[in-house]
Amino acid sequence: MSACAPTYEDQPHSPPPGRRRGFRIAGADISASTAVFLIALPLSLGIALATGAPLQAGLVAAAVGGLVVGRLGGAPLQVSGPAAGLTVVTADLIHQYGWRTTCAITVLAGLAQLGLSALRVARSALAVSPAIVHGMLAGIGVTIALAQLHIVLGGSPQSSAVANVHALPAQLADLHPASITVSALTVGVLLAWPRIPGRTGRMLRKAPAALAAVAAATFVAVGAGLSLDRVDLPSWSSHALPELPQGPVLGLLAAVLTVTLVASVESLLSAVAVDKLVAARKDQDVQIPRARLDRELAGQGAANVVSGALGGLPITGVAVRSAANVAAGAVSRHSAMLHGLWVAVAALFLVPVLDLIPLAALAALVMVIGIQLVNVVHMRNVQRNRELLVYVGTLAGVVFTGVLEGVAIGIALAVAVALHRVTRTRITLEEQEGVHRLRARGQLTFLAVPRLSRLLHQVPQGSDCVVELDGSFMDHAAYEALHDWQVAHLAQGGTVEFTGGSGDPIAEPAEPAMGSNTCCRPWTPWRNHHCGAPVEQPPTEGRSTDKQWVSSRVQGGQLASGLSSFQRHTAPRVRGELARLAREGQQPSQLFLTCADSRLVTSMITASGPGDLFTVRNVGNLVPLPGEEGAQGQDESVAAAIEYAVDVLQVESITICGHSGCGAMQALLSTPDAPDTTDTADTPGTPASQATAETTTTSQAASQPTPQAGSSPLTRWLRHGRPSLERMRSSDHAWARISGRLPADAVEQLCLTNVVQQLEHLRAHPAVARRLAEGRLELHGMYFHVGEAQAYLLASDGQSGGSPGGPSGSTDEVFNRVAPTAFEESRA
Repeated sequence: MSACAPTYEDQPHSPPPGRRRGFRIAGADISASTAVFLIALPLSLGIALATGAPLQAGLVAAAVGGLVVGRLGGAPLQVSGPAAGLTVVTADLIHQYGWRTTCAITVLAGLAQLGLSALRVARSALAVSPAIVHGMLAGIGVTIALAQLHIVLGGSPQSSAVANVHALPAQLADLHPASITVSALTVGVLLAWPRIPGRTGRMLRKAPAALAAVAAATFVAVGAGLSLDRVDLPSWSSHALPELPQGPVLGLLAAVLTVTLVASVESLLSAVAVDKLVAARKDQDVQIPRARLDRELAGQGAANVVSGALGGLPITGVAVRSAANVAAGAVSRHSAMLHGLWVAVAALFLVPVLDLIPLAALAALVMVIGIQLVNVVHMRNVQRNRELLVYVGTLAGVVFTGVLEGVAIGIALAVAVALHRVTRTRITLEEQEGVHRLRARGQLTFLAVPRLSRLLHQVPQGSDCVVELDGSFMDHAAYEALHDWQVAHLAQGGTVEFTGGSGDPIAEPAEPAMGSNTCCRPWTPWRNHHCGAPVEQPPTEGRSTDKQWVSSRVQGGQLASGLSSFQRHTAPRVRGELARLAREGQQPSQLFLTCADSRLVTSMITASGPGDLFTVRNVGNLVPLPGEEGAQGQDESVAAAIEYAVDVLQVESITICGHSGCGAMQALLSTPDAPDTTDTADTPGTPASQATAETTTTSQAASQPTPQAGSSPLTRWLRHGRPSLERMRSSDHAWARISGRLPADAVEQLCLTNVVQQLEHLRAHPAVARRLAEGRLELHGMYFHVGEAQAYLLASDGQSGGSPGGPSGSTDEVFNRVAPTAFEESRA
């Protein structure tokens, strides 16, 4: 019904009713999983090498990340595994606590992620400033590059970035030609591979650059017989598993917190980035659901528990592999799961081949990845947003102190920068052609009031003044200072005009009238209310008052104000979507026929937007039988709308919506020549028997005007509702009622019966009957209780039980209450 409503495509884990649940793998997923596997295999070994963990740990993490996160995560196309962002953290933990305790810390971090997912705080991670995140990754990249440079040169890395810098001169004095040759070849192929021109380049680029670089370096090292340290995967029977954590409790808690923080933030940001890549993909034949971040965090937590328990590295979402997965054309989570399966197969059966890879080639690969984490584009974006200080501070903190300490430094700097921006306001006063112009740049808070007041009092009395406010926030102290000065300046004969940064005038909020009700102020652009002026009694006939003229001006002003508010706030948000609809034309999925009552806002109660509903409104939501409109000399607008919706727009469903307190139904009940009701008047306690007794009372008690009977177009139109009145008073038809209770009065009984009767009229239209016979159209009945803001849907035939007091052999037409779904409640 709504473009924003949840559809089955949005919830791939709950297939539509009637569709059999199966495990079918698309060919695109198989090819994409192969491409990602070829990237993940060397990277997993390289990251394990960089952390100082057993090399099998990288393969375990890659396999678990693919299988567990691929199955349980909330981002279908994200690929998880060991990532460069956790390399420094893991290396520090291994150096401080040992490998087996690090595995236990990984398990605890996974449990912490599961707890955060249960608290539904995944979105909170996105509140971290991008400058902090990019600075953290850049610092990690610098640390990785410095460490791997020693292996590239033939040595061994030190325990910290600072120590690696200090040891670099000695390492340069003791070079190993074989390691340098293999590393240089790896870097050269890695950088040149995407730039090979022509048809040959296109064919070669089908293989990932990382795989090509490591394969070329391995081939040269083996062919030339170079003496180098190579990958050495010991037997899986001797694979190390976790042990109970040993060490100071506070240190272990800090370690768990660090792994949880870095892994969660990196995974969630990667999931958001994958959503952007999917949205930008040209082929949109398959609808890929957006990432569900809380579920993704739960999947990451489960994977870390499994990986740590099996002796694997910490796991996070990997942007490089995820981007390759999207670019390779993956269409579901099966690609990530298959990639994990291929890694597991390689770890079990390709050990002799993996043992040929030189460690220098893997170190060169990881060094390039570390350098790429210092992204120039990110630095430009940060500088454009004036957050370069936060970026540099975080980077330096990570390099010199550690990841957790560096992030804390970045957060402190970000808070300081934000406070500086809030408190820093530039206020100037100048005179141009006799007009004094005061400009305030920045946020006006109580800290800026002394400077603001000093300059305001420098404006000569009785002069013309323009106050230009170029900021997004003004607190109460600043407002009072401006307001008090304005009142005094106007009293002294001066003029004051407030403008924004672009020079557009700013209207000052009017003072509320005495006794006015401001509680409904947020709704006043569209609600029929009387907050601004007292409600007056209608003037006597033939007399005119000034208040009538004022009321008309208020109503006209309200219309203009509403249009202005739309142009200012809503139009910029919907302009793109409306432009698309203008190009493509309307393609609504439903014809919605309802009453013209002003209290019935179809877009609000159906959560629909432009292009969703083809709406027809008339008094009483009536559907004349075919030919009745033309036969009585009236227009055939309803029939024309039905034909256009069914035959031209090819709508999939038609809904007839009635509502409580319908004035048309009240008028039908009060019509003098209404059919006799003696057939059912002898059945006490039924709504039909109460109709005559309640008609007068209900009509008088209604809170809205009731159409008056007589020879008029309205009376002639309401004749199309007579069959509904006859149906309600007949013993041959089922009663229409709300599930769980009888109708409140005869008006509600008729409103419900009218929906059922108009559905029968709708079936009589040739276009509708034809589409129903073809099985390509659905009809729905709906009732909206205005006072309760509650919608009810008419149950399909055979789904409702009969009423004990109903007509013999009949089944009630039951309207069931529409409750919020679990999905909508979770979104709320």
